[in-house]
Amino acid sequence: MGQDPTFSQFFASPLNVNPALTAHINSDWRLNMNMRDQWVSPSAYATGSLSFDTKLFQEKIPNVEEKNVLGIGGMFMYDYTMNGIVRGVYGSVNLSYNLLLAEDFYGRKQRLGFGFGGTYANRYVDFSRLNFQQQFTGTGFNSNLPNGEAALSNMTPFFSLSAGLLYSYSTDKSDIDIGAAVYHLNNPKQTFLQDPQQFIPMRYVANITYQHVLSEGLILNTNGIYQYQAGAEYFSIGGAVGFYLDPDGESILNLGVWYWSQNAIVPYVGLQFNDMQLGLSYDATISKLSESASRPTTYEISFVLRGKNKPSGVIPCPWK
Repeated sequence: MGQDPTFSQFFASPLNVNPALTAHINSDWRLNMNMRDQWVSPSAYATGSLSFDTKLFQEKIPNVEEKNVLGIGGMFMYDYTMNGIVRGVYGSVNLSYNLLLAEDFYGRKQRLGFGFGGTYANRYVDFSRLNFQQQFTGTGFNSNLPNGEAALSNMTPFFSLSAGLLYSYSTDKSDIDIGAAVYHLNNPKQTFLQDPQQFIPMRYVANITYQHVLSEGLILNTNGIYQYQAGAEYFSIGGAVGFYLDPDGESILNLGVWYWSQNAIVPYVGLQFNDMQLGLSYDATISKLSESASRPTTYEISFVLRGKNKPSGVIPCPWK
């Protein structure tokens, strides 16, 4: 009944949030990298992702935003715990189409995006590094004896489908994106066993992003997410203020904080320079885990690199 891997900096891993966010970028292409080290210890959870998405069949006219955009993207993700004894690897491909619904004389635009994705994944356990009750001999453990864990030893790769929608509204000083997505639409089975507990439950996601130009040198970037899977739900909401460090707006310092429901307060600092964005966050635990003798420590790093041919008039966003 476990959940899919997720990030505190979910906004910096868009392909893991909504397939419709594929190629929803202020450039030709985008490269995202995320690394999360949760509860730093020998039994920690470590998660990482690498994604790339791009627009297809563009006219390649500089500083011109096309009305309709076809996009494609791919993502590789891993997570492991117990020093890698339990781990999973995931590879996905997304397709998206974003179309212009309306545009008025003042430049206000409404857009609607669709996205679909497929993920091939494998979760497995390294039994050679574990001992089980059936292997106890009275004086110790004999790892050559059968472990009796057939359900885990039969775990096989699975293929999962996802779909999402995205509505966008933008003006010259603000824009908003509202989306919803469902992952594991085909309810894939993890093993060969006829065990209902081994089916991957669907993950439901709702996401929202709002940007606003506060002044000539300040930009507000806010976003939130809600996820539900296998009886577990959470939401995270927050934002960052971007401070221009130079008159040309090529360097921006982003400072912000997010609230992860009943789990953590997540302060964030990011530095944007030209087409690159580096982000660092720390999960300040507020759940009951904060009362443990060894206080949980969780760090996360994100990196975004964008391509050229950025349309003019868009609000600088560190994650688009």
